[in-house]
Amino acid sequence: MLFSFDPRISRLELPEVPSLPTDKVALDQFPTYEVFHQRKENAAYAYVGPVHAPEADVAFLFAKEQFSRRFPCTGMWVVPTSAIKVTEYGDDQQSVYDRLPLLPADELGTAAATGQESYDIFHLKKRGKAHAHVGQVQAASPEAALQAAKAAFGDQRPVVNVWVIRSADLLRSDDEDRDMWTTTPDKKYREAISYKVQDRIDRFKQEG
Repeated sequence: MLFSFDPRISRLELPEVPSLPTDKVALDQFPTYEVFHQRKENAAYAYVGPVHAPEADVAFLFAKEQFSRRFPCTGMWVVPTSAIKVTEYGDDQQSVYDRLPLLPADELGTAAATGQESYDIFHLKKRGKAHAHVGQVQAASPEAALQAAKAAFGDQRPVVNVWVIRSADLLRSDDEDRDMWTTTPDKKYREAISYKVQDRIDRFKQEG
């Protein structure tokens, strides 16, 4: 069955796309990147949608143009879709952490020996809403990160779905070498009032 982050697609139970013919040009479509948006300072980053791009820096540019020009935005994160570890979907009244299988002891031992790194955790609180960032954990694999997330955030309910992303895979607007607002230092998004549409309407009424 065709897998998609959009449950409406998964419910259609579409067959997997057949393999490409050998004479078809490879990569005729750009890969997808998922975009997270911060609407105001200190707010949690929330998922806003995907973009297609040839590489991460271009995906960030496309994300800025698509998701920050009409709405308040103080920060943005972009990550390749392939870099996201996704759990199964649970019930709106329960937590997917309750059904999370324990990582075997030998696998935990191997993971500890290889060293740990940061993973960002995103929760979906209700179907139809957006995944939101809840924090970071230290782990040696996405599977171990889920176990760490369960210990750190498992008391939050409900949790319908969890996304786990290695922090190093996230392209962040708050990186020292990336300022998404260099081209518009005085305004971080387009305000509708800037178009002065109502002024034009009032003037038209007066002239009529």
